[in-house]
Amino acid sequence: MNTFGNIFRLTTFGESHGEAIGGVIDGMPAGIPIDLEFIQQELDRRKPGQSHITTARKEADQVELLSGVFEGKSTGCPIGFIVRNTNQHSNDYDNMRELYRPSHADYTYACKYGIRDHRGGGRSSARITISRCVAGALAKLALKEIGVSITAYTSQVGPIALDRDYRLYDLSKTEENIVRCPDSQKAEEMIRLIEEVKAEGDTIGGVITCVIKGCPAGLGEPEFGKLHAMLGAAMLSINAVKGFEYGEGFNGVTARGSEQNDSFCSVSGRITTTSNHSGGIQGGISNGQDIYCRIAFKPVATLLREQTTVDTNGKETTLTAKGRHDPCVLPRAVPVVEAMAAMTILDAYLSNNAVKMQEKRI
Repeated sequence: MNTFGNIFRLTTFGESHGEAIGGVIDGMPAGIPIDLEFIQQELDRRKPGQSHITTARKEADQVELLSGVFEGKSTGCPIGFIVRNTNQHSNDYDNMRELYRPSHADYTYACKYGIRDHRGGGRSSARITISRCVAGALAKLALKEIGVSITAYTSQVGPIALDRDYRLYDLSKTEENIVRCPDSQKAEEMIRLIEEVKAEGDTIGGVITCVIKGCPAGLGEPEFGKLHAMLGAAMLSINAVKGFEYGEGFNGVTARGSEQNDSFCSVSGRITTTSNHSGGIQGGISNGQDIYCRIAFKPVATLLREQTTVDTNGKETTLTAKGRHDPCVLPRAVPVVEAMAAMTILDAYLSNNAVKMQEKRI
């Protein structure tokens, strides 16, 4: 299960302390202008060492496209790519070789495979999300051709939270601070909290909100391929994600149907809704309104303080992690959330075109 998607498909490879991270993208529509600078910018938003509230690890994360692009456009053939690992400190993990780190995949990987790469978690490392960001950037370039845009932002760190209504904020300001929050005052509070947590050798979680605009109506399948289920599966596949909700989500369970229903109306001959409690999806199919969802991230499992654990023989012991780790994953997870949303929407769009007799193509 190293492949994501049905028509637009990403297959990834690599480990955090191996030679490289990479992947192969199949199903990219032909003729899409490939903006290498944009793809690199998306990787730069994810890469380590961006600020004092992220890991101090320094990586260029320079992407090399190996195939599927000719004269600046996609050819429709598989796009192979690679990103070299250049700054591993594998010795930082020597004290973990025979130990299971609390809340990590060490024990479960050992149970499944009978072997594990203790250096940074190997395949279970969040560094593997590099491949998702490359594929997501390419998906964004394709979606741009049909007017779809995707923006994610940090909406909560610990107890510090924005209002749930994304329409209250200027999302263009998301990149103006290091925590990627569109509210500058709340951003400062979040940053101070992360600084405090980091100083204690601890970590903290939060929530990322994702907004998809311009999505055409009709995407998604009526039974097992519901669009919100596809988005949920995509987001829950991201490291450290513990929860997903779209539209009003859990917050809407206390309301009555008369308060939650989105009434239809016609504006300039176009059918729309007077509200959007549904989050742009009804019956598992997009209705043309904004799709918005919230993704909950747990605190990073690696703490720079003593924790109790057991070794590979089951003997009780303690562990104090070393190395360079994020005290809060959210700032660097924002582009990963956008990438998964972009791949999901593009895949649904291509699938929808496959079942309709029409000439319109990306």
